[in-house]
Amino acid sequence: MHDSTTPFWLQSNENNINDSQLPLLHFVHGNSFPTGTYSAFLSHLKSSYRIRALEMHGHNPAYPVSDSWPELCKELIASLETNQGQPAILLGHSLGGMLSMMVATMRPDLVRCVLMLDSPVVAGWRAKLLFIGKKLGLTMFVPPAKFAKKRRQSWPDKEAAFQHFAAKEMFAIWPEQVLRDYIDYGTEPYPRGVTLRFKRSIETAIYCTLPHGNKRLRRLPFPVPIGFICGTTSVECRQAGIYHTQQLVQDNFEWIEGGHLYPLESPKVAADKAHAMIQQLLLQIPINS
Repeated sequence: MHDSTTPFWLQSNENNINDSQLPLLHFVHGNSFPTGTYSAFLSHLKSSYRIRALEMHGHNPAYPVSDSWPELCKELIASLETNQGQPAILLGHSLGGMLSMMVATMRPDLVRCVLMLDSPVVAGWRAKLLFIGKKLGLTMFVPPAKFAKKRRQSWPDKEAAFQHFAAKEMFAIWPEQVLRDYIDYGTEPYPRGVTLRFKRSIETAIYCTLPHGNKRLRRLPFPVPIGFICGTTSVECRQAGIYHTQQLVQDNFEWIEGGHLYPLESPKVAADKAHAMIQQLLLQIPINS
């Protein structure tokens, strides 16, 4: 049973007497998955970090989705600015990793290090194709936007929603509790049952406005230590390529068994790998920083 009044990632850590002594970690979710979906993954990090997060990016009218996500970056920056001057470790999956990378270049004073979970850098000829596709309005007609815009978004009740996703190959490999968390945190009451909280139109818009100008972000040295963990069977990394990502993170690149959604497929394995990489990144911060 979830505490409906206090989100999981803001609840106090019962295993630690003084949470204020733990490093501050800000988690940024992937497109279409509210932060609560990652509860199992984050639970394995909770004893080592003070976890903060926005529940859903892209849904605050003050920070609308637009080309290359400038307002989404501002949204993340606004959240980090509430940390009373304490820089945070940025841990982001997919969309979240890309936002974390961009924000670190804009406001490195707010960031200690960045760990991107299957968030490949789109650059080179792929970025040029993306730019042309956006100019011609073609991104709406290719995956993943092509599928997002048609995604079913309502069901008679939560159990019907659970069964719908459990029957799909992508979700069938998730631990049952992770899928239950997705249904609990990812749906809301609807006149005829429940509907997805993460709006289909916003999910699609995020895909259609994927940043195409990341070449400048790869200029070394990056302002803070940055790492990347890549799923061995990630379609997204295969499509985007990993060369430019490896150029960005240098030696801080590792593989993990699984697809693009590996934090949800194997929460503990992914969390352990993320924790180890974060510790590696923290050691790379200059002593006088």
